[in-house]
Amino acid sequence: MVAGVLSGAPSTVHAVATGRSPFDAVRAAGTLLLPDDAAPASLTAAGVAAHGAISLGWGVVLTAVLPRRRTVVWGALAGVVMAGIDLGVLGRRWPRIRALPAAPQVADHIAFGALVGAVVSRAGRRR
Repeated sequence: MVAGVLSGAPSTVHAVATGRSPFDAVRAAGTLLLPDDAAPASLTAAGVAAHGAISLGWGVVLTAVLPRRRTVVWGALAGVVMAGIDLGVLGRRWPRIRALPAAPQVADHIAFGALVGAVVSRAGRRR
């Protein structure tokens, strides 16, 4: 959950800095569940749900496969792979996802992987 919430910072900062809506990415994720022409509030709610489910899924996968050494670095590298899958393979099928600036979205994925790695590393030290 930590990674899912905090990892959107790069694209949010980029959106605000470039005059775009910080809700563009979440509404784009909403099109995974609703039609592209759905009401903005509905797309936002669907985007939160879709992003939460995707984050949970990737978080479970990373928790299972990340090594216990250099976990943050491996998590960040996994974020690059996740970006390739989420944005390059799957996301290009949805126009709103395809229209998002790529670099901030990739940065979000890298941040997600690194944050999952940090949480996994910290949890491992507690045991």
